[in-house]
Amino acid sequence: MLLKADHSWDGVSYQPYPNGQPEITVLKITVPPHTALPRHTHPMPNAAYVLSGELTIENRDGTLHKHLKTGDVLPEMVNTIHRGITGDASVELIVFYAGMRGTPTALSVK
Repeated sequence: MLLKADHSWDGVSYQPYPNGQPEITVLKITVPPHTALPRHTHPMPNAAYVLSGELTIENRDGTLHKHLKTGDVLPEMVNTIHRGITGDASVELIVFYAGMRGTPTALSVK
């Protein structure tokens, strides 16, 4: 088992699912080196597995952060603004989203 979680990496418990048709989405994401992803939120629980590289995840104001490396798994934040930042190498992730049909996996925030 790589991960079993009922809360995100910042300690916030996941909320019960709404009624509706569940939909699983799995993405392979490559982020180039020296990249700060746009701040965003996820409307559903999801988990990221680091295939290669390193990534630092931080909350909106940067007071909470978590450094990930190859082989790490992260239960991501839900409805909380955050972003990822790469270092000198690109990072490859597999991200599993447990959502509802018709719900986007991420929402950009300014």
